[in-house]
Amino acid sequence: MLNEYFVTIASLISHYGLDIAGYTNMTSNKSGKYKVIKWLVGILTALILLVGGVALYFSAKWKPLLTEKIKDGVYNGSQKLYRINFKDIRLNLITGSAVLDSVTLTPDTTVFNQLKELQLAPANLFQIKLARLQLSRIGVLTAYFKKRINMNSIIMEQPSINMIHYKVVKKTDTAADKRSLYDQISKTLKSIHVKAIKIIDADFDYINGATSKPLNSIKHLNITVKDLLIDSLSKSDTTRFYYTKDISFELTGYRATGKDGMYTTKIDTVAGSVSNKNIRIKGLQMIPLHPDLAFTRKYKYGKDRYDLKFNEITFTGVDFNKLSAEGSLYARALKVGPANAGIFVNRELPPPPNFDKAHNFPHIALKRLPIETIIDTVKLSNIDVAYTEYNPITQKRGTVYFQNLTGNILNLTNDSVRLAKNNHAIANLTALVMKTSRIKVTINFNLTARDASFTYKGNVGAMNMLVLNPMAKNMGLVEIESGQMQGTDFDIQANMKGASGIVHFYYKDLKIKLLKEGENGGIGKKKGFLSFLANSLLIEDANPGKGAALRTARVTFERTPAASFFNLLWKGIFIGMRETVGLGIVPVKTPEQAMEKVKDKKQERREKREERKKKRAERKAEKKKTDT
Repeated sequence: MLNEYFVTIASLISHYGLDIAGYTNMTSNKSGKYKVIKWLVGILTALILLVGGVALYFSAKWKPLLTEKIKDGVYNGSQKLYRINFKDIRLNLITGSAVLDSVTLTPDTTVFNQLKELQLAPANLFQIKLARLQLSRIGVLTAYFKKRINMNSIIMEQPSINMIHYKVVKKTDTAADKRSLYDQISKTLKSIHVKAIKIIDADFDYINGATSKPLNSIKHLNITVKDLLIDSLSKSDTTRFYYTKDISFELTGYRATGKDGMYTTKIDTVAGSVSNKNIRIKGLQMIPLHPDLAFTRKYKYGKDRYDLKFNEITFTGVDFNKLSAEGSLYARALKVGPANAGIFVNRELPPPPNFDKAHNFPHIALKRLPIETIIDTVKLSNIDVAYTEYNPITQKRGTVYFQNLTGNILNLTNDSVRLAKNNHAIANLTALVMKTSRIKVTINFNLTARDASFTYKGNVGAMNMLVLNPMAKNMGLVEIESGQMQGTDFDIQANMKGASGIVHFYYKDLKIKLLKEGENGGIGKKKGFLSFLANSLLIEDANPGKGAALRTARVTFERTPAASFFNLLWKGIFIGMRETVGLGIVPVKTPEQAMEKVKDKKQERREKREERKKKRAERKAEKKKTDT
């Protein structure tokens, strides 16, 4: 290697006309100033040869020594659990750089099993492969003589990382090593300082060790660590997170399909920064893989279908130290929106047996989060919600639209200490109902109540009631011929058992018509006489009526286990409106009663179809007989 180096230098000197002997003869008759140049060129060339030769000499000498040190350090430092291998190591002492090619880090399963028997094994094993590990600007002499490692960067390009999870038993009496990282390295090194560590375009797989099946997979992950410093002072530096000034990450192009093949989850980017205390998610989508009816009919029991798209979700003021040390999430704010949410419910299917949808009420679901969570303020902005129900009797869909849902939710938490101080979350929300009228509502959640109690009160602005017809006709076989809602206000107390409260419904010029069910389901003609009776005897066309006091609806009803949180909200208001109009309270049906009615209607339609077929056949036979 040294001979090759000297030959290369000599050829370069010759190429540029810097042959020393020739230069000496050429300048023997020149003036004194050329002698200075001759000596400078000679000294410079000698220095290049000397430094290059020394660098190559030490590189050649240190290469096997450094290789051995790296392998022994990983092996012994991991209690013989891991081995590192690489195809080659290239050193450049002049630039202070090193490159390791084809690097692999592999666990020794025999050692792992021995540690499991001793109840000392870690829960996760790592397998790492990368084409190249680059270390730049290493102070080799400083490291060797002063025991201080200083370098510009460590770069890992396109690593493949497998984290294999095992269920392991830990000794309860095992004393953990509570020494700081500096204390653990202080006998060997005085300090470690790396200006930047970069992991570029990594693939990360989380694997179940018992079955070898992947639990989760992440592609295109980038991580940047800034200013890693481990010394006697940095361990107590409050401006640092795990000895660093910042750790930032970015994940792009995440896509996964659920095990049941019903949804695909997509994320454009997830990015975060410890120093900025934020996590930002862009382009989150939950995409159902089948049309609405086809989706629900793949289940034996009723199951809601969700179609979700969030343009941006941002956590700000995140306490990463608490998240790392205690596994709990604290954030000053969570911003959600713009977003679109579609919810579809098929009423032709029975609810799951022994299942209560109160289990999914927001403040009940909050309790089931796997980590303790405190979010001071949830900020919702420009969220469009479409709630659709399929009525198997009319074979039509009815949709309620809430556009530009905006507002704040305060004190969202399942943390026991926080709940002891304040066990209520308050949501102040506004939205545009059916694209025409503004609704304002305040929901007060009792976060510790066993019956999931909450209250909601607010008001709905003026609305031409004709806009309700697509829902009223499809879901209730009622068509509004005229009517102007001047406003509605409500104050209702609710829990998983039902709701009670007061509704004021202000309106005028209300007239309806009752519709028949069509021959093949669907919507038929107007029930003229019944509509006349309803408008003449039952329906109050205004509230307050001329010269009459305002009528108040006092709502009380029981909730069925199949009723969702959203169903409970709108039903309290809807029943109050019906009672004010004069139609009275709709009797609450059990899921079994509702399904029985659906079966009866289907059977009735089948009988009508058979009757029509029979009549057509009779007419054909009669016609054939007449023709002959």
